[in-house]
Amino acid sequence: MTGIYEELIGSLKQCGPSALKVLFSQGIAATWQHINGNFLLTLFTGIVLSILTISRVVLFLLAEYPVLLWSFFFGLILAAVWSLIRHIPKWDIGLVLTFSIGTLAAFYITTISPTTIESTPFIVFISGMIAICAMILPGISGSFLLLLLGMYAPMLSAVKDFQVVTLGIFALGCVTGLLSFSHVLSWMFKHYKTLTLALLGGFMLGSLNKVWPWKHTIESVIDRHGKEIPLVQDNVLPQQFEILTSQPAYLLPSIGLAILGLLMVGLLENMGPKAKQT
Repeated sequence: MTGIYEELIGSLKQCGPSALKVLFSQGIAATWQHINGNFLLTLFTGIVLSILTISRVVLFLLAEYPVLLWSFFFGLILAAVWSLIRHIPKWDIGLVLTFSIGTLAAFYITTISPTTIESTPFIVFISGMIAICAMILPGISGSFLLLLLGMYAPMLSAVKDFQVVTLGIFALGCVTGLLSFSHVLSWMFKHYKTLTLALLGGFMLGSLNKVWPWKHTIESVIDRHGKEIPLVQDNVLPQQFEILTSQPAYLLPSIGLAILGLLMVGLLENMGPKAKQT
């Protein structure tokens, strides 16, 4: 939406062996410029600040008003799909097929039931690679994939108990996945840009199945704190939601928040090019 996605992928791609070569041959200043350091620093500073300031609000809304929050996210993602695929100048059968494959793949991922596997060092490393790769793909949640792998709870426990070795292995997997997958995405954008946009747009459209606001929990587990964690949920209509859960559907407010999400995407699109020019 802000027009920085390709720059992000290209900058991450530079954070590899080529950066080390520049560091030893030309010094720190040249390396910083080589990896687009100002851009990455600004971006990740924003990410950290958002985690520190907004995460508590989001967690509160997710616990108390999930329907309203998911409605807002639904509108954001729906508009973002159009924001992405509108950059494809001309559609053909190959692009339609690629878009459809991305949609079906993301939809299928959102329907998979979580599994349970042993958190060995190798599994922790692979989980880090998969999670971080998902996080730089629009519409795919790294946290959700960790849940599917059965690694979400173990990693939260590792953070809570400050298990340095486990966190270190996970971080190494994240770094490895980020550096390797950024090369793949950069190559795809360079040689098959329209196909890549169609695939990513499909991922985002398929992911809407996961953020549908009205859900009925079929299967859940209780964590160590006594909190119910949904595992399997069915999407239902607002009227069914009220009957099955005895909770208000907030239909009109939900529609309003979805529209607000749509409008915010349009605002961000207008701001994106101006921000890049400055």
